[in-house]
Amino acid sequence: MSSFVALIDYGSGNLRSAEKALARAAAEHATGHEIVVTDKADVAAKAERIVLPGVGAFADCMRGLKAVPGMVDVLTEAVRTRGVPFLGICVGMQLLASVGREFGDHAGLGWIEGDVVRMTPKDPALKVPHMGWNELRLERAHPLFDGIASNAHAYFVHSYVIVPRDKADVLATADYGGVFAAAVGHDNIAGTQFHPEKSQATGLRLLANFLRWRP
Repeated sequence: MSSFVALIDYGSGNLRSAEKALARAAAEHATGHEIVVTDKADVAAKAERIVLPGVGAFADCMRGLKAVPGMVDVLTEAVRTRGVPFLGICVGMQLLASVGREFGDHAGLGWIEGDVVRMTPKDPALKVPHMGWNELRLERAHPLFDGIASNAHAYFVHSYVIVPRDKADVLATADYGGVFAAAVGHDNIAGTQFHPEKSQATGLRLLANFLRWRP
């Protein structure tokens, strides 16, 4: 298996900043990974690990991913069958769910059972989308969060959140007028609602941990 990370380009990702952050994490921690931005399924199939970013509406992102020839099948085979380490970012993490309930109900990848629903802060003064820095609370130990304190801050931009059916799939939470899943994980699959590429030292540490993760 080649030592490169496939950063999936399906027209819905914050690609350049994610690419730069992953490359910096690889260089600073000497992991030896090349970061390859690709919209080619045959390239993704050869990657040692895969990152799926995402910005926008759930249905649009899912539609864009399905529009890339062979990509969903290749990702499913790589991640679900071969156990390739996978990281979803923001909507890229939400697509892991069974269904997204944004502007109707839309099927997701179904890799982590659960729904993606609109944020409903208890305090009406809190605006949606939730934008800015928020404190993380680590819910269970996980290699992605090695060296990251439970009160570390990360950067969020979102209106919807994933609600996993199994609470054991929640790695970290944050509170914005109510507690929500800030990171999820199951076997070789992980995702963050926050943007590690915009989260400074915390985000770079998480990306470096991902590059070294051996699930």
